[in-house]
Amino acid sequence: MVDAEPAVVPAVESTADAIATMEIRGAATIADAAAAALATQAEESRVETPAAFRRGLRAAARTLYETRPTAVSLPNALRYVLRGADGDTVGELRASTIDRAESFRRDLEHARETLGGIGANRLRDGDVVLTHCHSTDALACVEAALEDGTALEAIVKETRPRKQGHITAAQLREWGVPVTLIVDGAARRYLDAADHVLVGADSIAADGSVINKIGTSGLAVTARERGVPVMVAAQTIKLHPDTLTGHTVAIETRDEREVLSDEERASLRSSDAPDGSAGEPGSEGGLTVENPAFDVTPPRYVDAIVTERGQFPPESIVTLMRELFGDTTDEPWAE
Repeated sequence: MVDAEPAVVPAVESTADAIATMEIRGAATIADAAAAALATQAEESRVETPAAFRRGLRAAARTLYETRPTAVSLPNALRYVLRGADGDTVGELRASTIDRAESFRRDLEHARETLGGIGANRLRDGDVVLTHCHSTDALACVEAALEDGTALEAIVKETRPRKQGHITAAQLREWGVPVTLIVDGAARRYLDAADHVLVGADSIAADGSVINKIGTSGLAVTARERGVPVMVAAQTIKLHPDTLTGHTVAIETRDEREVLSDEERASLRSSDAPDGSAGEPGSEGGLTVENPAFDVTPPRYVDAIVTERGQFPPESIVTLMRELFGDTTDEPWAE
């Protein structure tokens, strides 16, 4: 009997959509959701042969992988789970995949707690941290410091266009941290009141460069000018092993409508355009909108990268990367 082409279960499709639209956001949260989705694929698959089961699992992983090209935690999570799928029967493959996914998710939760404790050691009573975007790893450092009795205050950049800083501000207020919410362009003005810049990372390259929410690089450069140390909090799932072999990190460009709605575009009709229109998105009419999601901060502007394995100067992160991943990577979701 030949199995029909294995289907990707609806829960995987829903997770992929949520990642693509940023309903699920944050590198660790994305990795956790991806591992959970693969476990669901394994649990709900109804194929009858091991070969078909593996094909379905790879198809599910591809569906997830294609959602966010910059979020390296996603392929790292997929690799971890797929490499643990082992067995000679569908039942064995199902059980091993679910066990592997659950193990990954437990390790992920513990990693954030451990990282937070390490990062908290850099924070002193009365310190003011300046944040950019929303990072569960960065917030773990704050949470651990608060649990140790350290009093902190925060200056939070709103982080346009999606205003992820509002999420950070809400969490900090829930913990009782005094928050000053500022527009992105005001960061230089407020850096003199900050003791640390504390950010997360979407991925980290082998040379210690930090890929994070657009605006991080400019903030880090300005912080160096003002003498404010920059701490990057990032679990090791955010290390980008492909960069060990010279690959560059793709910078995701998001929908321009996050910046300029169709209604706003219509209101910016150019009087110079022959037809009086602003043109179609991205091209005609003399108006182009660019919406890169991330930028690259060179390692010279970063003081420390804090992981669950310890804190490292950015230039030495390559040693940790080789220890964890070796010198090569593959794509087990490929056909």
